Parts: sequence; C-alpha cells; structure tokens
Amino acid sequence: MAAPTIVGIVAVMVIVLVLLSMLVRQLAQHRHLRRVFGPEYEHAVASAESRRAAERELAEREKRHDDLELRPIPPTARERYTRRWNQVQEEFVDKPTEAVAEADQLLTELMAERGYPTQGFEQQLGDLSVEHAETVSSYREAHAISQRNRSGEASTEELRTAMVRYRGLFDDLLRHGTPGGGARSR
Repeated sequence: MAAPTIVGIVAVMVIVLVLLSMLVRQLAQHRHLRRVFGPEYEHAVASAESRRAAERELAEREKRHDDLELRPIPPTARERYTRRWNQVQEEFVDKPTEAVAEADQLLTELMAERGYPTQGFEQQLGDLSVEHAETVSSYREAHAISQRNRSGEASTEELRTAMVRYRGLFDDLLRHGTPGGGARSR
C-alpha cells in the first residue's frame, strides 16, 4: 500500500473518531440537560428555534445558576415565611385578588432571601429552573394568572389555581433552602 493511501486512511479514521467523540459529547449533554431540567427541558425545546438552541440556553442557565450564592433559610425565617404563607391562604377566602398578589410578592421575597436575583420574571424562571425544574412550570402558570388578575380578567377558580401553583414553588424553595434539603449537587 502506498504511503499516500495510508495517510488518507488514517486521516479519515481521525475524522471519524473526532465526529464520534463530538456525537457522544452532544448525547451526554442532551441526557444531562433532560435529567436536570425535566419538564422544563421540553418547554425550552418547544419555545426555541431548535433543540440545539434550547440546549445552549439551558446550559447557560446552569452556568449562571452555578455563579449564584444561594443561601439556606434560617429556621426563624422559615417559620416567618410559613406563617405569612398561611395568612395569605386564609386571606384568599375573603380577598382572593389581593391574596394572589401577596402570594406572588411573598415568593419573590423568599427567592431574594435564598439568593436568587429577582429582576425580571423570565430571568427568575431561568434561574429557578435549574434546581426547581419540577415546579417552575407551575410558577409560570401562576404568574400568568396573576398578570390576568392585575387586569381584572382572572376568575376566582383561576385565582385558586394560582394559589395552588404558587404553593408548590413556595414549598420547594423552603425545602431546598434548608441544610440537607435536597439542593442540587454540582
């Protein structure tokens, strides 16, 4: 066999190995993102121009999240938040519109105390989606109802749904905000 033929075969093999390596890395990244983001992965893919763009966005969320300095909730603050949440739920009976607005505000305060940036709803969703992928879609739904509530367009049943959805994220934030409370391992 001539030397140019051997060099050509080796070059083709190197190219194939590089392509296989890239494919394996992409597959591993795909599996990792699906595992970390759960249902939020599907939402990101459906909302993006392509799966690759969605995965790029999710990877950026992870990097941003890794830079956050998340803090546990001290027991006294945990009790205070729980009491406030219970008051908001009780208020719902007589003032559902106000209670939903207060629930939204209380969640924002809890996020801030945990160390999540609270400017901009979309950024909140992105930051929360890394550790709270299972409840972030409920938060998205509750927030949409809350927006309609501000315009006077939400029904009492929708407001009740918003409270239930907010409660899911509230519980999740408190659970992850305690030492040993299930924070994502890095």
